[in-house]
Amino acid sequence: MTYVVTEACIKCKYTDCVDVCPVDCFREGPNFLVIDPDECIDCTLCVAECPVEAIYAEDDVPVEQRAFIALNAELSKVWKSIVEKKEVSSDADNWKDIKEKRHLLER
Repeated sequence: MTYVVTEACIKCKYTDCVDVCPVDCFREGPNFLVIDPDECIDCTLCVAECPVEAIYAEDDVPVEQRAFIALNAELSKVWKSIVEKKEVSSDADNWKDIKEKRHLLER
């Protein structure tokens, strides 16, 4: 099992989760983070650090978010690794409570 970043991360992209990852399995896109399923060691540390509750164990991903399992796997192959927490965007707090953002994902 691996962990999966879901829709809530889009346009928020808080990077608190990156700081606690012992294996550097996060990858960064323009407005979203993903977890490389081949690198994730299922430590669960990132889950508690995500301020928007965007990270789930693969088996616990809500049905309406299941497409993000494949999306994390796909994008983790092309996006670069992120290993340190970054400054959050100035409008991240404006996006954190918006539920439907899939159409805003930038590849």
